[in-house]
Amino acid sequence: MKLSLVLFVLSCASFSYAAQTNDGEFSAVAEEFIKGYLNARPLLGTQLGLHEYDGRASDFSPLALDAELQRLRRFDDRLRKFDPEKLSPRNAIDLRILQTAVAKELFEFQEVGKFERNPMTYARCANLNIYITRNFAPLEDRVRSLVAIESQIPNILIAGKTNLDPVLPKPYVELAMQIARGSADFLRKEMVNAIGALKDQDLRASFIVANRKAATALTDFASWLEKERLPKATADFALGEAKYQRWLIETELVDLPPAKILEIGLAKLKEEQEVFAEAAKTVDPNRSPTEVFKEIQKDHPPADKLIADVAKDLDQIRSYVIDHKLVTIPSGVRAHVKETPQYDRATSFASMDTPGPFEKRATEAFYYVTPVESDWSEEQKEEWLTSFNYYTSDVISIHEAYPGHYVQFLHLNASNATRIEKILGSYAFVEGWAHYCEQMMLDQGFGGPKKAPGTEEELKRAAKYRMAQASEALLRLCRLCAAIKMHTQNMSVDDATKFFQENCYYEEKPAHAEAMRGTFDYGYLSYSLGKLQIMKLRDDYKTQQGDEFSLEKFHDELLKHGMPPIRLLREILLKDRAIRDQVL
Repeated sequence: MKLSLVLFVLSCASFSYAAQTNDGEFSAVAEEFIKGYLNARPLLGTQLGLHEYDGRASDFSPLALDAELQRLRRFDDRLRKFDPEKLSPRNAIDLRILQTAVAKELFEFQEVGKFERNPMTYARCANLNIYITRNFAPLEDRVRSLVAIESQIPNILIAGKTNLDPVLPKPYVELAMQIARGSADFLRKEMVNAIGALKDQDLRASFIVANRKAATALTDFASWLEKERLPKATADFALGEAKYQRWLIETELVDLPPAKILEIGLAKLKEEQEVFAEAAKTVDPNRSPTEVFKEIQKDHPPADKLIADVAKDLDQIRSYVIDHKLVTIPSGVRAHVKETPQYDRATSFASMDTPGPFEKRATEAFYYVTPVESDWSEEQKEEWLTSFNYYTSDVISIHEAYPGHYVQFLHLNASNATRIEKILGSYAFVEGWAHYCEQMMLDQGFGGPKKAPGTEEELKRAAKYRMAQASEALLRLCRLCAAIKMHTQNMSVDDATKFFQENCYYEEKPAHAEAMRGTFDYGYLSYSLGKLQIMKLRDDYKTQQGDEFSLEKFHDELLKHGMPPIRLLREILLKDRAIRDQVL
């Protein structure tokens, strides 16, 4: 063998060994991070289906929070030392996902002041629904876990009083008071009812004691906020433009200035309003769009058939996805349509409850729909059912189940996604995909005539679906615009409320609720941001694939890599480096 060839072989062997070493080191660091991450967030571990974390509560003491902050800073430094070029392609992506996750946590610690400025962090400590909605362990074991966690709730709330700043944003205080009092009611009523089948009387007695103390502590926390923090509260909640842009760059890998995203959002908002108005003309040209939509909302199932009708329509939606080859559904296991559990009805309209990606026992998936209550007046029942009109209801089912969140979950489970990819996700990808599906389904003919041009009745039906879909899009675009305006341009809660009223035609009460959410959920622009990113990626992928493009293939490829920032999916799917950075 010639010397040059020997040197080449040795060089290749050395490079391969170095790459394996780097990958091995990265895998060890990643696993160490995840272990510490879940140790500090045990409820998340339980929700993921990792039941070694059952019965544990987060430690919000100043000492524990400082330890977690220092841990995050150390991992931020350690991850920066890895060169993506020297890792396998898979690990290079996981490195970026980990870095965005660490950046998000550090941002909430250091810039948002999650533990110093937001009392909702502590008021939500009783969000323990998973212990009663999922039979991942015998009831006795789950109740023991509840006793252990509820016993810690008074300490969590004491830590909250210690950690919180003297002056807090007023919307945060008001919302935290509502959440704490609502949580206390939940513990006293629904939580007690949920363990009704428990036979161990000694365990029941222990639960009642811990439950009562936890509920009392939550009520006291709300009263403390009302007395000690509400009088001094301020309207100042905004992040500011510099912080907002940093959040976008570091957590979603979007480097467009907030002002540019707002410009795009306002333009899309105007376009969607025009779509809404044009569809209304098809239904009834003699009425205003909002009057037309209110009339459409009267077309809903009766209260006693709500669940059955949603289930029937859900099967039809699923069949449409399959028949039109829009995305592969990798499992025949159906989502079960059920009434929302009583304890979740105050805050839930319709929701998808899927098991964690590591769950081995309680693997059922539930699509919850909140029915009317028997003690409501006829007027209240009718008002509630208008939101379940046949058109909006189907659009919501598309978002939540097929081909939205549930199909996304099925792909995650069926894929060979890594542990990192199954645990850490992008807000914009998760919600962007589900929101994107709403328009994609209608663009692909759902709800429209079976044959062009269609009868007048078919065209009106299609227009009603388009109005329902456009209404959902208008809400999400208003969130995008309001989030940026509230956090970078000093928009007040009152002004944001008016913005929702004027631009997505909401009544004052739900518009105000949306504005209040925007004060703390600065990322709720992610529904529209993610949808727009996916549509841009689809267009670029279609150009790249040419005649080989298939919508089903694109969607399957999109869903097989976990839940990463969409910017990373552009790197995976697109070959042309010149267009990879063009996220919108």
